[in-house]
Amino acid sequence: MQIKACLALAAVAAVALAQSPATFKTRLAPVAHEMSELDRIGGTGQATATLAGSKLTVSGTFEGLKSPATIAQIHRSSVAGVRGPNIFDLTVDKATSGKISGSVTLDADQTESLRKGRLYIQIHSEKAPDGNLWGWLMQ
Repeated sequence: MQIKACLALAAVAAVALAQSPATFKTRLAPVAHEMSELDRIGGTGQATATLAGSKLTVSGTFEGLKSPATIAQIHRSSVAGVRGPNIFDLTVDKATSGKISGSVTLDADQTESLRKGRLYIQIHSEKAPDGNLWGWLMQ
């Protein structure tokens, strides 16, 4: 009887541990695509993403852009450190400093990409429509 109780308690603990939220963080920094963009990009930021089940909740701040932010997105890459396509839009303050936020539901492949460091946040601005600040979500 005690063995069954211990096994049941261990199973409950394992399920609870598997469902506990995971936190991912990033530092947002300028990344130029071409040398000619260096005078149009700038600023810094930070973001935190919390994964609870399949729901990813993002919040962060940025400052010092050389022109107002236009959009913020989560991108997915096939290899960490390499650009990839947009998979989700985030909410961003349309200013040179402000906040980003959003909640999205990830599928199993997207969750695996997050855990492998293949998702990143990118903020675009008026003078840098291809991206001003980037940051890879890391645990």
